[in-house]
Amino acid sequence: MNVGGPMSDKRDYYEVLGIGRKASDSDIKKAFRSMARKHHPDKNPDDPESERKFKEVQEAYAILSNPEERRKYDMFGHDRPGGSPFGSGGFQGVNISIEDLFGGGFESIFSSIFGGGGRPRSSKGTDLLVSHSITFEQAFHGTEEEIEIEVLNHCSSCSGSGSETSDGIRVCPTCDGRGRITRIERVGPFHQQITQDCKSCKGEGRIIQNPCKICRGEGRSQQSKKVKFSVPPGIDSGTRLRMTGHGESPKSQNGKPGNLYIEIEVLNHEWFERDGADLLMALPVSYVDLLLGTSIEIPHIDGELLKVKIPAGSRPGETVSISKRGMPSSRIRGGRGSVMVLLKLAMPSKVNRVTRKQLQEMREELSNGFSDITEGLIKEANDRRRS
Repeated sequence: MNVGGPMSDKRDYYEVLGIGRKASDSDIKKAFRSMARKHHPDKNPDDPESERKFKEVQEAYAILSNPEERRKYDMFGHDRPGGSPFGSGGFQGVNISIEDLFGGGFESIFSSIFGGGGRPRSSKGTDLLVSHSITFEQAFHGTEEEIEIEVLNHCSSCSGSGSETSDGIRVCPTCDGRGRITRIERVGPFHQQITQDCKSCKGEGRIIQNPCKICRGEGRSQQSKKVKFSVPPGIDSGTRLRMTGHGESPKSQNGKPGNLYIEIEVLNHEWFERDGADLLMALPVSYVDLLLGTSIEIPHIDGELLKVKIPAGSRPGETVSISKRGMPSSRIRGGRGSVMVLLKLAMPSKVNRVTRKQLQEMREELSNGFSDITEGLIKEANDRRRS
C-alpha cells in the first residue's frame, strides 16, 4: 500500500478528516460533517485558509465515501495509475450550505461526482472583487453604503435557460443529461475509470437548439445591480466585506451565484494617522508651552473636543496618551483605542527686534543647565538608552 507517495504533495485523506483507515461509512460521514461545518466559508468570511481546508475536506469525503474510489485510494494513494479521478482540472469543489451540513442534504451532491447520478453537477458562479472608498469619519462611526456594479446575471429574456423557446432544449444524448462521461481505460495491468465533462454539452447535460438572441445561449448577460451593505465602526483599509450570493450567476441553472467581496479603502484624515485602533497625531507647540505646560483643545472625530494636557517640562518627541478616544474596536478593553499625541517644537519663522533682545537677555536662564557640553551629551545618551 502506498498512500501519498513521494510525487504527491496532498495530505492523506484520512488525516484530513481525522479518522483511522478502518473508519466505517458512518464515521466518515460524521467526520466530514464536523470538519465541513468548522471550515465552511459562511462561518469564516475573508479567510482564504479556511476556504482551502473546506475544499480539501470535500475532496477527502468525495473519495472516501465512494467504495470503489476508496478501494483505489487505499491501494495506490494519490499516485494512482491514470492520475486524478476528477480529471485534468482536479477537484473543483461543490456547493454545500450550512443547512445541508446540519440536515444531511449533502450526500446527493457528492453521489454524482463520479458519474453516479442523472442530475448535472451543481456549479457556482464566479466571485467578484470591487473596491469602495469611505471617509475616515465614516470608518470611525460605521456607515450604510450602496454601490452599483455590472455583473453576469441570469438572462431576464430567457430566464437563464439560454433558449429562445421553452421547447428549444433537449437532453444531451451523449451523456444522457449527466454532464459527465465515464470511460474505462487500461493502464498496464490495471483498468482505470476516468470521469470527465461531456464535450458535446460542455458539462451542462443539455443542448440548446434555439439560442436566446439576448445572451446567445449563455443564459447570462451583463446587468447593472445595486448592492446595499453595512460598514462596521472601526473598519480598517484593506478589509474585505463578503456579500454572499451577489457575485456572478452560475452557468448551470441548478448552481448557486458566487460571492461579492467589497474591499474597503479608508481615505486619509487631515491630521490623524492610524495604528490599529490607536490614532496618532503630531501636535506643534511652542517652547513656552513645553516649559510651563498647557492644555490644548482640538476638534475630534467623535464629536467631542479632544483635550491634550501637556505637563510642565515636557520635551519635543515625547508622547501624550489619551485613552478610550481612539477608533472603535471590539477586541480591546473599553471598546476604543487611544489617541497618541507626539509633541513637536514649533519654531517661529520670524522674531522681531524686541523679542530677540529679550531672548538674548534670557539666554543664560534658558540654557541647557550643564556646565560642560559633554556632560549634556552623556546624560542625553543615557536617557535615550534607558527609554
